[in-house]
Amino acid sequence: MSGPGGMDINKMMQQVQQMQAEMAKAQEELATQTVDASAGGGAVKVTANGAGEIEKIEIAAEAIDPEDPELLADMIVGAVNEALRSANELAQSRLGGMAGGLGLPGL
Repeated sequence: MSGPGGMDINKMMQQVQQMQAEMAKAQEELATQTVDASAGGGAVKVTANGAGEIEKIEIAAEAIDPEDPELLADMIVGAVNEALRSANELAQSRLGGMAGGLGLPGL
């Protein structure tokens, strides 16, 4: 079955299905890969996975100052944001090339 311009619709659909399977596999693999970020000279450490989920937050005892909870909150926010940026970059590096294979927008 050929579409406009002699394009084989069945072949195109097979390519789309193969691409979807590869994307699903890559996303599963990303969920098992982690990235780390820290703030405050390592006082706060955050681990995120490639799916963009925070897996762990470590806070050093010396970072807990009852007189300055805002500083700790700022360090946590900074480390979480950096971990999420790194997770997004990891995902883009793994999935970005696949989405360009078919030239489909939004993937």
